[in-house]
Formats: sequence, C-alpha cells, structure tokens
Amino acid sequence: METFLIKALQLILSLSILVIVHEFGHFIFARLYKIRVEKFYLFFNPWFTLFKFKPKNSETEYGIGWLPLGGYVKIAGMIDESMDKEQMAKPAQPWEFRSKPAGQRLMVMIAGVLFNFILALLIYSMITFTWGDSYLPFKNAKAGLNYSEVAHQAGFKDGDIPLEADGKPLETLTGETVRAMAEAKIIKVERDGKIVEINMPENFMLQLIDKNEKFASFRLPIVVKEASPGQGAALAGIQSGDSLTNINGTPIPDFITLTKVLDSVKGKNANVTFYRSGKEMTLPVQVDKNGKLGIALTPITDIYPLVTIHYGFWESFPKGIEKGISTLKGYVSDMKYVFTKEGASNLGGFGAIGSIFPPVWDWEAFWSMTAFLSIILAFMNILPIPALDGGHVLFLLYEVITRRQPNEKFMEYAQMAGMAFLFALLIFANGNDIFRFFFK
Repeated sequence: METFLIKALQLILSLSILVIVHEFGHFIFARLYKIRVEKFYLFFNPWFTLFKFKPKNSETEYGIGWLPLGGYVKIAGMIDESMDKEQMAKPAQPWEFRSKPAGQRLMVMIAGVLFNFILALLIYSMITFTWGDSYLPFKNAKAGLNYSEVAHQAGFKDGDIPLEADGKPLETLTGETVRAMAEAKIIKVERDGKIVEINMPENFMLQLIDKNEKFASFRLPIVVKEASPGQGAALAGIQSGDSLTNINGTPIPDFITLTKVLDSVKGKNANVTFYRSGKEMTLPVQVDKNGKLGIALTPITDIYPLVTIHYGFWESFPKGIEKGISTLKGYVSDMKYVFTKEGASNLGGFGAIGSIFPPVWDWEAFWSMTAFLSIILAFMNILPIPALDGGHVLFLLYEVITRRQPNEKFMEYAQMAGMAFLFALLIFANGNDIFRFFFK
C-alpha cells in the first residue's frame, strides 16, 4: 500500500507540474496579445470545484477541479472544451481570441506545447548539472546481460555482451540502444571470449511488445553485501564480500538463476560454493521455507565501475537539449508501433504511467520521469486532432493559407468529435490497465 501511495503521489505531482506549465504557456501568450482569460484551472471541474479564487481587479478565476485528467484555461471567444455556445453567439469583442490576427492565435495555441518542451530541456539540463551523467558500459559488465525469451529466440544467450548494431558501437543499455538493436539487421556480441553475429528478425520489436517483455537487463552477480543475523547464511559463516558461484553443483551466475535454484531446495540444507579473498570455499547452508538464504546482495553499481561525467552549469544546457531532442526523436519513432495490434493491446493509462515511477522517492528518477512525460505531453498535444492544441493549429494553418476562417459550426462539431475520440482512447487505455491488473 505504501508503494502504491508513493507512486501515486509522484504521478499526481508530476502531472500537476506539467499541466500548470502547459496552461501557463497558453495563458501568458493570451495576455501578451491582450486576450481575456476567464479561467485557469488545474484539473477539470464538471459540476463542482474543489477550490477557486478571483483576485481583485482580475479578469481570471483560478481554481482546482476534482477530476485529475489535465487542466485548462478558458480563453474568451474561443471554441474549446468548455463549448460555451452562448458566448460564441454574441458579437465578437476586441479582447476575444476570435478577434485577433491568425498569427497571434497560432502562437497562443502553440505556446502550451512549446512550454512543455522547454520545461523538459530545462529539467534534463538541471539533472545533468546536479547528478552528472552516469552509466554502466557494456565492456565493464563482465557477466554480460540476461535476455528475454523473445531475444533468446532471436539467437541471444544470457551472458552475451553487445558490441555493435549494424557496425555501430553499442556503449550501454538505454532506450536508444534497445531501439538500435531491435531495428538492426546484424548484432555483434561477445560470447565466452568470442565474437558472434546474430541475424535479427524484422519484427523483433513487435514481438517484444506482444509479449510485453524487456529486451535485456544487466546480469547481477551474487556478491553478498550483508548476511542477516540468525538466518541460514550468517549461521553457516557466509560473510559480506563473499561471491557465490554455485549451489549443490549448479552454477549461479546471476540473481535470476539463484532464485530458481533456491526455489528447488527450499526448507533444505544446500552446499553453497563461494569465493572469499580469492579462495574457493563450500559451506552447508539452511535454505528457509521461502527459498531464502538470508543475504542482501551488493548492487551492480558497486560491483562494476560506472562512468560518470560531470558538467558545469553552462555545459549542462547543451547536454540537456541533446537529451531532450533524442528523447523526442525516440518517442516519435516508437509511435509507429502504436498503430499495430501488438501496440494497441499494450497501450496504458494512468496505472501504466504511475507504474514507471520508482517505489521509493528518488528526486533524480522523479525529475527524469517528469521530463519524459513533458516530452510526451508536448508531442501528443500537437497531433492534429480536434480538442487538442494540434487540432486548433490545423484550423489556424488552414485559415492562414486560405485567408478565411473555418465555419464555426463545423469547428464545434469537430471539437465534439475530437473530445469523443479522446475520451474513448482514455477509456480504452485505462481499460487495458484494469485488464492487465486482474487477468495477467
């Protein structure tokens, strides 16, 4: 329950920041062009509002709604989600959105997306400045990687160390690396000291999506960080720093193998072989009824040397911009999978988004996820779908090109159709979350 609350709090805080920044973009450009903004709300408020106030001599009401699906600014004289037909039926006023030149209206609509993208670049820059850029190179991870079943079927073996994808060097395990490997024709790996070529299937990424599997993860060698007092390992004499190699003669090169072997000997004594100060030793250890030895493992980042690059304040901005642009390119590239059967079945809603936040509060992870979601929000909002900013931009571009405004009645119907589509998509994505929770 505590883990759920931590993830939920991170999700709500992250989305609140993104919504406020997005809507502030619309707000500030509207005020810049002297367009009246009637409401500025975090979350939606159908039927009732949790909190609202209107400063003295202000034209804008600020508030918090009860439905945490986004937020909005109500701009006077604009066909938006408020569907204020009464206002639109009146003669246009100088302070209204519809009375302004198309170029100014276009900037107002683009501003939300622009602010979200700039926010992502700033966050990535400050992450780089505060924590630097740390990663584990493939060449340092001597135990190699563990691969998914789909990867096994393609020809990978646990312990393989990736070297090249279509001749391009591979450095560490990132989304960009996985994408490069999934879309490559030939992957070179190091296997037992030899170079092996793997011919990749054309539909590899779709197979991963269909099985909902991660491509690979670094192998975690079994190095004891601490043996819990009074439990099997400590009673047998296993100590911090011991490197476990096999149990009852079965090699245990990684944590996944360890759990499988221990599960087969739960509640029994097992002969555990390990290295201590370069010497091989074997001790009988009582495995508890849950298949545990009673040890805490050393994190992989304490076993293998990380590469950490630190940046000065001004140096961090080019790196942050590079990271933001790379993330956007990767996300746009992955969009092609959404329109497949495998991609559609794996669409997720708020549950899927919340699950990617860490179970403990970690500011670096929180800001990284917030920057990533800001990129997604910017891209999704610029799609040419009525009810999204991109839909308004599409109509404005039509007006700029043809020098005539689209029919207001047509825009009202388009807005309603767009909202219906988005609600259907929202229900479908969150329905997938519910299905996965109860049936997978």
